[in-house]
Amino acid sequence: MLVAAAVCPAPPLLVPEVAAGAAAELGDARTACSDALAVLAASRPDLLVVVGAADRDHAGAYPQGARGSFRGFGVEADVQLGEGDEGPRLLPASLAVGAWLLSRARWGAAPVEGLGVAEPLDTAHCLRTGRELAARDERVALLVMGDGSAKRTLKAPGYLDERAAAFDAAAGRALAAADVAALAALDAELATELQAAGRAPWQVLAGAAEGAGLDGRLLYEDAPYGVGYFVAAWS
Repeated sequence: MLVAAAVCPAPPLLVPEVAAGAAAELGDARTACSDALAVLAASRPDLLVVVGAADRDHAGAYPQGARGSFRGFGVEADVQLGEGDEGPRLLPASLAVGAWLLSRARWGAAPVEGLGVAEPLDTAHCLRTGRELAARDERVALLVMGDGSAKRTLKAPGYLDERAAAFDAAAGRALAAADVAALAALDAELATELQAAGRAPWQVLAGAAEGAGLDGRLLYEDAPYGVGYFVAAWS
């Protein structure tokens, strides 16, 4: 069953080498992510699964040892999802950021695997996937990588959409309260229109957390680049 979860944003800018001169702007987010990972370690899981958004070509399971790279963002930085054989394909960006966070935290509390979730995945499928993950072991933890809307300001990647702030506010409330029903109720079509890449991973979390009785804390919430970023810890 699910014993703990951490929710973190997934922009490669979270990695200081990628952010370069702007690295300090997400310093508070990195600190909050470290605090959330500490909650995961304290839960003594038997298995940690990193869940993040991916395109169709990179969806699916990634074994321990899978590698990722930030070379596509102009830096010679590689990461690995725990220790093990490299695997046949590279991690999608969201899982690569998750692997970087785990490496930074010197994760060693449990074996770690990855799951790339394609954005078009419907809510019912997300919930079912989460339930399957929770049943993988007696004590399962999730590191859920995903962003809110990308349309919070005029300079946001998707420009300004007046609906974005309300969508992110609802997501933030659900993550803060570990409200499984509220996460499951997020509108998938609206999330796609708002470029909210975290919707599907969050709904996988909702499925995994059904009946787990976890409490939530929102450790960070901001939209520094017009994109909603959240860090939450469930335990």
